[in-house]
Amino acid sequence: MNGSIVVMGVAGCGKSSLGAAIAQAEGLPLVEGDHFHSPASREKMSRGTPLTDEDREGWLATLGEQLRAQPQGIVLTCSALKRRYRDTLRAAAPGLRFAFLEITRDDALARVAGRSSHFFSASLVDSQFATLESPVGEPGVLRLDARLPLEQLQQQASGWLHGQEASA
Repeated sequence: MNGSIVVMGVAGCGKSSLGAAIAQAEGLPLVEGDHFHSPASREKMSRGTPLTDEDREGWLATLGEQLRAQPQGIVLTCSALKRRYRDTLRAAAPGLRFAFLEITRDDALARVAGRSSHFFSASLVDSQFATLESPVGEPGVLRLDARLPLEQLQQQASGWLHGQEASA
């Protein structure tokens, strides 16, 4: 595969799990977007305070640097909730593709509430859905049902990356 892919969606949709599965299947490095949040942003989220566009600006610039630094391709996990966030990433890596893990609010809330070792507060799930601008219809976007088994999601994403039709 030549190029990069962002595994995106709201908290609890399975970005990290699918990102790792795609990275392994495609032989690409995995870059966890959460690892690049500032300490101040992590603190805000752990308190249940949503990030602002300004909070995300430096984070997105750093993720863009990660994309530019690895032109052979990477798998990046990033919520990429707004079109302008995705466009920032696209500017860093022309031809960038996105795998959008679509999930319901209730499913996302249940998953986030069940995580014990993550800084993200379950109280932020509603703000994620309020911020989300669906990427469906944008170029280079694959919509995936986050409720499907991980292996099936990875196969759909890998098939799509290699030009095969995905049945999402």
